[in-house]
Amino acid sequence: VQLQASGGGLVQAGGSLRLACAASKRTASNNGMGWFRRTPGKEREFVAAISWRGDSTIYADSVKGRFTISRDNAKNAMYLQMNSLKSEDTAIYYCAVARSSYGNRLATYYNYWGQGTQVTVSS
Repeated sequence: VQLQASGGGLVQAGGSLRLACAASKRTASNNGMGWFRRTPGKEREFVAAISWRGDSTIYADSVKGRFTISRDNAKNAMYLQMNSLKSEDTAIYYCAVARSSYGNRLATYYNYWGQGTQVTVSS
């Protein structure tokens, strides 16, 4: 499975962005998926995850209420709608496919990763 993340960019604090993750194969539709992010000098951080049916989602406390994860299995795609962005959301965002039907907060539960898309929030 190959993953392509897109939609990153430069936005002012309080603004919005929508990230997309395109999977190369329908295989991903049977697996949970997730978003992680990394900033220089910090470890990879869990952002959000979604089950294969899209009926179960989990979020990091830092983004809860501001970010919404969704997926469209017919399009082999996953999305992350990011609203009320803050400067601390600045990071490279990665999408990933989980080993099971549900997403997880731990990066070790994912076995396929995209190349990342840069999100920069100016204050």
